[in-house]
Amino acid sequence: MEIDFSATQVMGILNVTPDSFSDGGRYSARDAALRQAEKMLREGAAIIDVGGESTRPGAEPVAIEDELERVLPVVESLVDELGANVSVDTSKPAVMRAAIDAGAVMINDVLALRESGAVEVIAANNVSVCLMHMQGLPRTMQTDPQYDDVVADIIRFLDSRLDACTKAGIDRRRIVLDPGFGFGKSLAHNYEILARLDEFSALGCPLLVGMSRKSMIGNLLDLPVPERATASAILAALALERGANILRVHDVKQTMQAIRLVEALQHMRES
Repeated sequence: MEIDFSATQVMGILNVTPDSFSDGGRYSARDAALRQAEKMLREGAAIIDVGGESTRPGAEPVAIEDELERVLPVVESLVDELGANVSVDTSKPAVMRAAIDAGAVMINDVLALRESGAVEVIAANNVSVCLMHMQGLPRTMQTDPQYDDVVADIIRFLDSRLDACTKAGIDRRRIVLDPGFGFGKSLAHNYEILARLDEFSALGCPLLVGMSRKSMIGNLLDLPVPERATASAILAALALERGANILRVHDVKQTMQAIRLVEALQHMRES
């Protein structure tokens, strides 16, 4: 099953980890994960992004066996029982391969296929892939991140990963790019990326944006994680106005409302 990136798509976040920053452990049990996925699909999500390893600032790595145990039963159930388009948020080639075999149609990689063997897994399978920018690693990425020009530096990195992937035989039409809000960026960096998001169109690939409930909201508005849904939807609307194609979110209902408002405005401009 192919995902249509020509229209705006909402990607619902489904963390099956005990330590995610937003919903730590709430959906680690298979039945709870399925109920949450079903809710997000009903509200309008086109893709469910399953993550078995937290990438929040300071997070420690997870063993391959543990990640597989968390992710695979959920992926299989989402595909077989709900018929969902499933993305798996992983950087490990072994997890990628197993997830694809279980029915995942997309891999969402915060390391942009830099792990040994990752490019080969995607090249050998007809799935979509999201390449994200991250400065450093989750354990240390928020320790004084520095850039010469944050947008230009990210574009340069993503362009180099695009080149590596296409040279390995990955069809460019299968590739999505993510500037990596919150991954090795200061508060100022995050808002500069958002302000200049339209510059990423020069890369010629669909753009995925993930700002939902992140500290760029909490630190600016002094809000705890559970109270960030409204601001998350506002940021999603701003990203959509600036060229985002896929919105990766926790709160699907509010995001769909934001999309409808933006699309109504765009329609009025065009008519």
